[in-house]
Amino acid sequence: MRRTSSFLFSAAAAVLAGTMPALAAWQPQKPIEFVATAGPGGGTDNLARAVQNIITKYKLTDQPIVVVNKGGGSGAEGYVYGKASAGDPYKVIFGTSNAWQQPLVSKVAFNYTDLTPIAAMAQDEFLLWVKQDAPYKTAGDYLKAAASGEFKMGGAQSKDTDEVLTRMIEKVGHVKLTYIPFKSGAEAAVQLAGGHIDSHVNNPSESLGQWRGGTQRPLCAFSPKRLPQGPKITTTEGWSDVPTCVEQGLDIAQYEQPRTVWLPGKVTPDQTGFYVDLMKKVQATPEWKDYIEKTSQVDTFLTGADFDKFIKQDLEHLKQVASEQGWLIK
Repeated sequence: MRRTSSFLFSAAAAVLAGTMPALAAWQPQKPIEFVATAGPGGGTDNLARAVQNIITKYKLTDQPIVVVNKGGGSGAEGYVYGKASAGDPYKVIFGTSNAWQQPLVSKVAFNYTDLTPIAAMAQDEFLLWVKQDAPYKTAGDYLKAAASGEFKMGGAQSKDTDEVLTRMIEKVGHVKLTYIPFKSGAEAAVQLAGGHIDSHVNNPSESLGQWRGGTQRPLCAFSPKRLPQGPKITTTEGWSDVPTCVEQGLDIAQYEQPRTVWLPGKVTPDQTGFYVDLMKKVQATPEWKDYIEKTSQVDTFLTGADFDKFIKQDLEHLKQVASEQGWLIK
């Protein structure tokens, strides 16, 4: 499965300098709620709080912003909440591709078309993580050990991106893994540190603290090339030191997850335009650049027709895997 985005937002300085089009006429008149469709500490929660902090620091709106977590039902809770808030521009939903993936594989009370897309703001990488003291040094070693059939793979939510990747690892590596879903990647990291699972496929930001703290380490990255060089995470290693999975004998060349932002349905074009411009201004800040570098994500900005095209292409990829797993809703 290949998830890429070729539309990079490159006018960051111009946005803050005011050379981009002015904000839409609509302006928020009361507090705004950022709804993270995952538990605290996961990648979705981290994104919502990073955006909140930047908006607050630069006073990009006069209204206060609060982040709430609604990660129940593998994130469905947050999307159903957004659907029920139709016409309310003060509910901003942060999610991933699960906004359109979940209705394909689970009986949930929403569809992504019930929401108003704002933007896909980043593509998040995936890595294969094990405990710090695990005996395997490479992904190839891991697969040999996993052939015992007793390995437990943790992940954020079920029938979502983490489980899709797990099933791809099974197919390519000719192994069988017991997948255990948690509310967030942060929970999966805690479970791995405690030895309750054997591995997980967290995004970089979700296990950064554990790698730095010496409780777990990445074996490989599901990327066609090594991740960009950034600040060291441990005293000796950073993201660019992690080999690609293909280098280590796990033939999945690329797997990424979009970080997405939505409004409820039935909002006005002016309200949608306000948040599109607001997110562009967020991306123009040095704090956003720092967030992207520290979490080793790919900075993107898809909105409008480009975002819609990406969703439809991604759904086609998912249908293939979901069909193989017998997940498709009849």
